[in-house]
Amino acid sequence: MSSRHILLKKAIAFFNKTPEQTTTQTNPNLQNKNRNILLFSLLTLSLALLLLLNISLGSVSIPIKDVFHSLIGGNTSKETWDYIIINYRLPKTIAAILVGMGLAISGLLMQTLFRNPLAGPDVLGLSSGASLGVAIIILGAGFLPPFLASFLLSSYGIILASSLGSFLVLLAVLSVSQRLRDTMAILIVGLMFGSLTSAIVGTLTYFSSAEQLQKFTFWSLGNLGNLSWPSIVILSICTTIGLALSLLKTKPLNALLLGENYARSMGMNYKKTRLIIILATSILTGSITAFAGPIAFIGLAVPHIAKLVFQTSNHTILFWSTLLLGAIIMLICDSISQLPGSDLTLPINAVTSLFGAPIVIWLLLRKRKMMN
Repeated sequence: MSSRHILLKKAIAFFNKTPEQTTTQTNPNLQNKNRNILLFSLLTLSLALLLLLNISLGSVSIPIKDVFHSLIGGNTSKETWDYIIINYRLPKTIAAILVGMGLAISGLLMQTLFRNPLAGPDVLGLSSGASLGVAIIILGAGFLPPFLASFLLSSYGIILASSLGSFLVLLAVLSVSQRLRDTMAILIVGLMFGSLTSAIVGTLTYFSSAEQLQKFTFWSLGNLGNLSWPSIVILSICTTIGLALSLLKTKPLNALLLGENYARSMGMNYKKTRLIIILATSILTGSITAFAGPIAFIGLAVPHIAKLVFQTSNHTILFWSTLLLGAIIMLICDSISQLPGSDLTLPINAVTSLFGAPIVIWLLLRKRKMMN
């Protein structure tokens, strides 16, 4: 067959294609767009189902049908169920969603800012700084005047101390990172800050009473079930502010992936962007650590899970995927920590590590197998 006939057959085959086939081949981004839409739809549906399941599970099992009726303003089969849902289960579920979203986005910001996959609010010492702030308030309240101690032990005082502690630690790590370009050195500095704050907390515990020690120990184990509606409102406001600041910087985050010099060459105000990222991360980590205690794994691992699932480094997509995955994983961990059918509850930070670390290892091994 001559080359003329071959070209003619190819031309006929091209013009006989359907518009859908032509669009798919000429626009390869369409498949990725459709895939992302499908994934976001599945994540949103999973979040809604897990929300109902999380409220349903506990020491008293409530049917999902009654949970749904209660949430839309209807009546449940028992009046006690409605009281349990509104006053206990729903605040805890909202807290889990806020904590998951806030810590996941905080980890994404830190990993992009430092261009280090091991960075996170807990690894860089932010959680330790927040813990130090809360420890000074709880354990050092006996050394303060009564009127000042009563204010600092309130929700406003604890969140202020926690945010200030994480903010100061992040500023210190960031200032050191300007002189030490090695990423491993930055992580070591973060660990040293964590050790320093742990030493100060240990000194405070030595001189504290049994009641103060018990209060701080329960806080440090992590707990989502003791938050009242006023606390949920404060946490929601702080989380919303932190997430809004993060959302404003999704495009500059893409430029930061290629380094500080490239970001400056694109016309980005690097110092302003860095300051906003610092503020967003400190508000998110500080407020969440104050109300829920130090929670590990979420900020470190969820951004990696989002990148592996969506196979992209575009922060416009990563922001929303990390947001949803953080809330979903936190709801799963909270459901496990409740030990359904039992009056016992496990520390939430222990469950997040036990549940999440094997998932990240499996995903990384799966990614390596696919690359080979």
